Amino acid sequence: MALSRVVVGLTIFVIVALVTIIPFAQAQDFAPAPAPASDGTTIDQGIAYVLMLLALVLTYLIHPMDASAYTFF
Repeated sequence: MALSRVVVGLTIFVIVALVTIIPFAQAQDFAPAPAPASDGTTIDQGIAYVLMLLALVLTYLIHPMDASAYTFF
């Protein structure tokens, strides 16, 4: 008789514990995907900066050679 009371009490405790815990376990949802770090405009801007720097360097390298061919005075 005492053993059945323990089994019934333990069963009720487990049922109450599961009814309390299961809704919290189901409430979790997947996190949304992170936003993309780059949409391509950053890469395009980086390429443009490199090309402008290359044009600037080439201009300064070619200009002295071109300017030495002229005698102004």
